[in-house]
Amino acid sequence: MTDERSASEAITDEVTSWPGVEAGYGRRGEWSFRVNNHEVGHLHGDHAAHFSFGKEVGAALREQGRVVDHPVFPGKDAMAARRIDSDDDVRDVIELMRLNYDRIAARYGISSPATA
Repeated sequence: MTDERSASEAITDEVTSWPGVEAGYGRRGEWSFRVNNHEVGHLHGDHAAHFSFGKEVGAALREQGRVVDHPVFPGKDAMAARRIDSDDDVRDVIELMRLNYDRIAARYGISSPATA
């Protein structure tokens, strides 16, 4: 954003630097980040990020004010959304992606795309 990159470019540059992460367009046009075929999260342009955290993590993040209900799944604790309006939002979206990445890696491990 302030460094001449868009929000989605800054997020993509960071998240795809993590071992095993691949990025690409999903079936609904979203820009998705995946590791071992599990979605870390996805972006809708430069303005919104969506996640699936699991019920407990999603509820805790809502209590902290870091995420809100996913627009397609209102009231579902596991599903969450985060608006991207500023550099602070970009940093927090990256932190949220990392939180989910670490959860997935701990549960399923990480394999490189070449060996997956």
